[in-house]
Amino acid sequence: IDQLANRLRDTDGDDQYDKLELIRKWQGGPGEHGAHGIVAGPDRKLYIVNGNFVDVPGDILPTSPHRHYADDVVLPRMEDGNGFGAGRKPPGGYVVRLDPDGKNCELFASGQRNTYDIAFNGDGELFGFDSDMEWDWGTPWYRPIRVYHIVSGGDQGFREGSAKWPEYYPDSLPGGVNVGIGSPTGVKFGTGAKFPPKYQRACYAMDWSYGRIVAVHHTPDGASYRGSFESFVSGKPLNVTDLEIGADGAMYFTIGGRGTQGGLYRVSYTGPIATEKRVVDSQATGARALRHQLESFHGRQDPTAVAAAWPHLDSPDRHLRYAARLAVESQPVDSWQEKALADERKQGGLTALLALARLGSKDTLNDLLTSLGRHWPDGLSDAQKLEAVRVAQVAFARMGRPADEVAADVAKDVSPLFPAKTWPMNRELSQLLIYLRAPGIVKQVLDLRDAAATQEEQLHYMVALRMAPDWSLEERRRYLAWFQKRPPTGENGQPLAVRNTGHTQETLQWFRDVGRDFSDGASYNNFLKKLRAAVTDKLSADEKTQLASLFSDAPSATAAKPKRAYKLEREWKTADLAADLDRVGQGRSFDNGRDAFAAAK
Repeated sequence: IDQLANRLRDTDGDDQYDKLELIRKWQGGPGEHGAHGIVAGPDRKLYIVNGNFVDVPGDILPTSPHRHYADDVVLPRMEDGNGFGAGRKPPGGYVVRLDPDGKNCELFASGQRNTYDIAFNGDGELFGFDSDMEWDWGTPWYRPIRVYHIVSGGDQGFREGSAKWPEYYPDSLPGGVNVGIGSPTGVKFGTGAKFPPKYQRACYAMDWSYGRIVAVHHTPDGASYRGSFESFVSGKPLNVTDLEIGADGAMYFTIGGRGTQGGLYRVSYTGPIATEKRVVDSQATGARALRHQLESFHGRQDPTAVAAAWPHLDSPDRHLRYAARLAVESQPVDSWQEKALADERKQGGLTALLALARLGSKDTLNDLLTSLGRHWPDGLSDAQKLEAVRVAQVAFARMGRPADEVAADVAKDVSPLFPAKTWPMNRELSQLLIYLRAPGIVKQVLDLRDAAATQEEQLHYMVALRMAPDWSLEERRRYLAWFQKRPPTGENGQPLAVRNTGHTQETLQWFRDVGRDFSDGASYNNFLKKLRAAVTDKLSADEKTQLASLFSDAPSATAAKPKRAYKLEREWKTADLAADLDRVGQGRSFDNGRDAFAAAK
């Protein structure tokens, strides 16, 4: 299915469009997950954002800043429980940069789900408002709607199904401001608005589902920004779609969509507007300028790039490290491979090895692991330990499984840290150790599952364990018991599994912010069914016989239907019944009670 990006022009100056030009045709992803917003950049290029069902154009330039994307998971992903997006590979949603006539198309950034709109701030930096996958509520891979900074070669980590990346992966960039749940639509900065200075600088992001426009306030933070948000306009219903700042300095926004009533609204400020001399953060300005210098190497070979970028692989600024790594990755691998293997800096060495894990050949795996072992784990911060584990994961995902003796050595080096004190580290180590077939890993992960603080953490362990190769019958029993709403007890009288339905306070707050209670997503139950089937299908005939009672929950109660029709006798009050309460235990008919209950429902 084709979608078109057209340019309308007024060629005779009569304030009427009279010429239509096709500048780009998109394939795939019609409608709500298709081609979306177009904005003009300060570089006089067009930036176009597409949803996760739009195919990357075949004429993308080889000099594109964003390349080399993959799922990069050591355990195969599970697809959405309802099949949404099943089989689609990265990059997910993406931004392209092209000439105004539609030529010279470059893949600028990706890893979004379904961003509808993008906008530049007063510094000339690009931002978007990415959607969540609401069917993922209750899963560890759920990602909230979020306003994020879109930079050259940026990967926001969206992947389909269970493969979505957490924000701490160093091969991606985090969202700037997590908003919660909703359906993002229009995005616009308040530049030119006759609002107080704070709101002139704000990024206005629209949530269609819950009828709100949030004002996101960004503060420069190194080469990027940190931020917070507040509700700016809200209503029930107020299905907001897009906004603009008018020539009169007011905000204009529209509502509608999916067959609902459309409308145009204006937001004006009537109070005094204080003049403000904005204080320029020279350190942040310099950091952004340095990031742009590094980004100038993205996608093109330059003999000066490695020397220019290498010192910044060790930067404490995540965005500078990221930009420097992509500058290095854009150069021939043989020009920096030995430098990466020999780098003894802790942070810089990890960043260099991540680049090599992404682009090195399979025969460099053992050397890469040896170099990684030099850093592990003494002297590494918790964040750097996570990064080291991630480097190993990417290396295995791209270069393949190491020889058994090498896998055993890596598992031996990693195992003393497992279980860890933090959920992120347990998340990564459990996947890695299952992949490496570490001895005793099944029991360790089952124990972690039963001690986990949230449903999301428990589900991660369940998904990871489906790939474990070696099980005892009792471990299989413990695994399958979790699927029961009320897990059965073992011979010792203790439950075979602990089923946790709790969630983090942050997650619950996202739901409170829009006035609703938490609920699992629409894919959750079907995902559990497919997960259980993925494990039971691997059982031997004898195991299936011994574990048959755990293959499904007890049958649900069938909805009763009344045997006869009832008519209104009177509107009963509590006081009408009080005098007869001492007689309710006499002459009862359970059949009549059941029938009345079915009718009343």
